[in-house]
Amino acid sequence: MTRLLRPGTVLRERYKILACVGQGGMGAVYRAADLRLEGRICALKEIRPDPDLTADALAQAQRQFHREASVLARLDHPNLPKVSDYFTEGGREYLVMDFVAGRDLRQLLEEERRKGRMLDEERVLRWADQLCDALSYLHSQDPPVLHRDVKPANIREAPGGLVKLVDFGLVKLLATDDARTITVLQGRGTVAYTPLEQYGGDTGHTDGRSDIYALGATLYHLLTGRPPTDAKQRFLYPDSLIPPRTLNPHISPATERAILTAIAMHPDDRPPTAEAFRRMLHDVSLSDTLAVIVPSRHEWRRALTENSGLLALAGGLLLLAFLLTLLL
Repeated sequence: MTRLLRPGTVLRERYKILACVGQGGMGAVYRAADLRLEGRICALKEIRPDPDLTADALAQAQRQFHREASVLARLDHPNLPKVSDYFTEGGREYLVMDFVAGRDLRQLLEEERRKGRMLDEERVLRWADQLCDALSYLHSQDPPVLHRDVKPANIREAPGGLVKLVDFGLVKLLATDDARTITVLQGRGTVAYTPLEQYGGDTGHTDGRSDIYALGATLYHLLTGRPPTDAKQRFLYPDSLIPPRTLNPHISPATERAILTAIAMHPDDRPPTAEAFRRMLHDVSLSDTLAVIVPSRHEWRRALTENSGLLALAGGLLLLAFLLTLLL
């Protein structure tokens, strides 16, 4: 395992490492003090090189990193941490960005679960509005910017309710055709939130609808307390996904419909844009008493269980009516 930077280490004669706040197989994130701007605390994302790369491939990867990091540095949105610097030192690449205080949504979810509660739907939808705004901004860039690792652990709530989509990392430029590339903030993704088309790796045909899938899966997790069945399992077992309202009946039908549409297996069946998904989350037409809702197999089973007594009584009355008809 690659050794972590020790607290007190100074990079580029400017960034003093204070602590490691997260690590993975391809790098780590550090909290650091900016020695040039007194009092400023920032986050350093360290990206370690692939040890199997040749010298030429490594040099190419470093040039690509600097091109992509310059794209990230131009981004400016209230729900994204601002990238302020990037550099190479000791054979590793570094992104410098705002340090976002607060807890991530995975921690907030676990806190509510320990209290025996679910997260409030209105609160989750306020987060969803902000995240849709952030994704709309990323996807509207030229070329479009994809995150590809939207999940509760990568979303932090700052004081005041502002959420930020964090963990900029393994940026990649994907050649989707001869004249167009897509910048990807996270190259891999996390199984429960990853759409099927993303399993192709960096050559997969992903677009903004892949991020919409991940956001839908994130909302599913936040509102039900458990992540959805992953896309590979759903491909093999189509009925394996439990509808959100089966796990949490307090979720509104409109929110459930929007989430299930966002995590549709085929991209063409998902909302085409993050803004379309945001509008769908706030579509109250399903509350109309004339709206027709086709229950899933799980909902039918739940309805039969909860109303078994009434069904037995109705069956008995029908049988009695039939017998009386034969006797008269």
